[in-house]
Amino acid sequence: MTAQINVEHILVVDDDARIRQMLTRYFEDEGYRVTAVADGAAMRAQIHVTKFNIILLDLVLPGESGLELAREIRTRSDVAIMMLTGKDDVLDRIVGLELGADDYMAKPFHLREVLARVRTIMRRRNQAAASSLSVQVEDLVRFEGWILDLGRRELTAPDNSRMELTTGEFDMLSVFVRHPGRVLSRDTLMDQTRGRNLEAFDRTIDAQIARLRKKIEVDVTNPQLIKSVRGIGYVFTGKIDR
Repeated sequence: MTAQINVEHILVVDDDARIRQMLTRYFEDEGYRVTAVADGAAMRAQIHVTKFNIILLDLVLPGESGLELAREIRTRSDVAIMMLTGKDDVLDRIVGLELGADDYMAKPFHLREVLARVRTIMRRRNQAAASSLSVQVEDLVRFEGWILDLGRRELTAPDNSRMELTTGEFDMLSVFVRHPGRVLSRDTLMDQTRGRNLEAFDRTIDAQIARLRKKIEVDVTNPQLIKSVRGIGYVFTGKIDR
């Protein structure tokens, strides 16, 4: 048992009893609190009564997929999500990250690597939370009638309605408004939004931006806020008013 007890509470969602037991024992030995369930129904029941710091979510579950559950979670919560799967499928990985998952790991995995990735996710999350404790006027960024609250992680549309963004979409838009007029490569966007050395897929960034455009552009076929720079990346051209 480690000397320092972590406060993080992990929810493991996996239909394989051996994996649930293995992850539970390992992370409890590292000082974490762990709850393990076998399917989406049990996951919902736990989320309803308990606040978790991170969910280790299996991709293939009985009745409904982990991707469906990740999408559902993101409509209600910004809790950290790590996808676990026996399929090393690039498309599933991309979709998982687009839905707002913080990381993606293929089975079989080494427990020490899972631990390292969980610590990285939580460290990044804790740093972001600490930096947003003192919300200042500068945290409100206005562009073309939109209001992006960096502290509260909220986006308000010109008609005063709340626009729901996934974690990935919000992080992407935050990078753009912090660097208006600057051409950002896909590698830069991956580094800025993920904060670690992920396997960078151009399609991940392109698909993420396509989804973001659908939410903030008047005409997605002729974008005026996020423009493509052929062969390089993207540039945010909206007028910023802090």
